[in-house]
Amino acid sequence: MRPCSPFSAAFAPSPPALFTVGYNLSNKKEMVGSNLKEETMSLMKRRELIEEEMNAIISRLTAPGAPGISGNLLDSEGFPRADIDIMAIRSDRHRLAELRNDHRNLTSEIEKSLQVLHSARSSSSLAVPSEKSDAMEEDPVSRVPFAVVDEIASDSPAAEDGIQLGDQILKFGNVEGGGQSLLPRLATEAQSNQGNPVPLIIIRQGAVINLIVTPRPWHGRGLLGCHFRIL
Repeated sequence: MRPCSPFSAAFAPSPPALFTVGYNLSNKKEMVGSNLKEETMSLMKRRELIEEEMNAIISRLTAPGAPGISGNLLDSEGFPRADIDIMAIRSDRHRLAELRNDHRNLTSEIEKSLQVLHSARSSSSLAVPSEKSDAMEEDPVSRVPFAVVDEIASDSPAAEDGIQLGDQILKFGNVEGGGQSLLPRLATEAQSNQGNPVPLIIIRQGAVINLIVTPRPWHGRGLLGCHFRIL
């Protein structure tokens, strides 16, 4: 056997440094996180367009003299109302139901993506760039909403105070996600603060926004005139 030269041993190729592998893995994680963030923002944009169409339909259905989202289309004698376009109203209601279903599915996808991103950030300190706007906001990846506004009357206290259809609730007064009986807790929070300003933190179009709402009586149902659906 030919003896190995000490010079050839000294200059033999060495295995790649471990830090290089770690660096590549880190880059891959950042790329995955960045791609998922972009996909999530794209879903949020699609949901925003759906919310705009839903708001337009709700405005038509709740206009003065209109029957509302679920009001009766018959008069007191059981005949179709002559003062409204029944075909157009039925079409709007059908389309609204479709949009609500699409909105619910998109919200579910967005929530799953946010949870994955949040988990990745917590476990590996994955840095996901945040989007900034003129509103008071922070990266929504760091917080997970517990409810979404799926119904709102156009002239309600909620609408007047800036709440919009599709807003996702992070905190309403002292009520945050987690625990049981969230809907009763939300109702109690509104009732106990009737006539008083209540801080509300929401996610809208990917931005975390701070609002102030005042639960108060009006001509419609409840103190806010909107409905929260628990996620």
